[in-house]
Amino acid sequence: MTDSGDMSGVNDMGGADDMCGADGLEGAGGSAGGVVDGTVDVLIVGAGPTGLTLACDLALRGASVRVLDRRDGPHRESRGKGLHQSSLEVFERLGVAERLSALGTRDLTLRKYFDGAPVTDTPTAGGLLICQWQVEEALRERLADLGTRIEYGAEVTALDQDASGVTARRADGRVVRAAYAAGCDGGRSTTRGLLGIPFEGYTEENPTMVIADVRAPGLSREFWHQWFTSEGGGIMLCPMPGTDSFQLQASPETDGRGRALPPGPEGLQRLFDRHARMEGIRLRDVTWLSTWRVNVRRAARMREGRVFLAGDAAHVHPIAGGLGMNTGIQDAAALGRTLAGALAEQGPPEGIASEGIAAEASAAGAGLDAYEAERLPAAAALLADTVERHERVLAAVREPGRGTEAGLDRPDRA
Repeated sequence: MTDSGDMSGVNDMGGADDMCGADGLEGAGGSAGGVVDGTVDVLIVGAGPTGLTLACDLALRGASVRVLDRRDGPHRESRGKGLHQSSLEVFERLGVAERLSALGTRDLTLRKYFDGAPVTDTPTAGGLLICQWQVEEALRERLADLGTRIEYGAEVTALDQDASGVTARRADGRVVRAAYAAGCDGGRSTTRGLLGIPFEGYTEENPTMVIADVRAPGLSREFWHQWFTSEGGGIMLCPMPGTDSFQLQASPETDGRGRALPPGPEGLQRLFDRHARMEGIRLRDVTWLSTWRVNVRRAARMREGRVFLAGDAAHVHPIAGGLGMNTGIQDAAALGRTLAGALAEQGPPEGIASEGIAAEASAAGAGLDAYEAERLPAAAALLADTVERHERVLAAVREPGRGTEAGLDRPDRA
């Protein structure tokens, strides 16, 4: 399926910035009337890793920000589970890298099994294995230190723009005014829908994987266990640092006609028994359970006037290589630089706009274009790269002793 419209079923597992769905979108041209509930330099929609990184970056540069998230509160799901060195460099500047490095682990051995028997161990190093919720928690606390707290239960339902700023209307009727806005609200981005920006690409119809956070008492936490079989399919359990849980990834359980069954705790145990063949290991305490299907999509543009897209709101792709959360962090760093430059040119807001901002807006436009000029080609390259990585992994796991390391950077790309 290839289209540029509806995202039904996109990123069921919840991407790095996913905000659990966003339907019933209004056009951006509708009125966002109402009493203005404060004015800021930048309004950020979405409190995932991308939105939080952007908020901390801007706050450190002296900009005023508000962060709205439609969820009721923070999650504690492993989700995206790795930080690359480039992301840690961004976090070093934000003041959270040391804390995150202490929480995660850099050395992890992949133990590969085939038809139930251990075949080979593959050490990996370079990145940082860590739960996504731990990354978000560190960024939230850093942002609070900088004077800003996340506003949860705050769904944006309309966006208007004029020469001097953006007006956002919330579902509760309150209105927020900002010089600029950023949609960091996941694959089902409300912001992208309100702007009418096509999400071009395709979504595979059938789920590719079930994902869960589980406990597995008795299973060694020294390895990322990866079981594959000659009949196809497999299951993986990765120990998550700072917890007693594993992130489980498995081929979906199917019925007699090959159709994926809804995942559940009993089904996860059946999948484990079939692929791992380790008697006595019982999966317990399933705290997060979702499905994932292949989505390869990119926003047709990452800027509409004074509103920008970043992270999963701008691109979704196969998870091979662990690039999703990391690419969103790089988007945020680039957008922070762009917006800080624009704000410096136009000066501090007064009501929202400083005197002469409308005249300066056109001159600042060239600088604002720099973000899309940098990140849209990066998104296109990301999609092509992750599709290739995904295909490499699917081919590799059919061979005894091979696993997800096939999706990591190849030596010729180092």
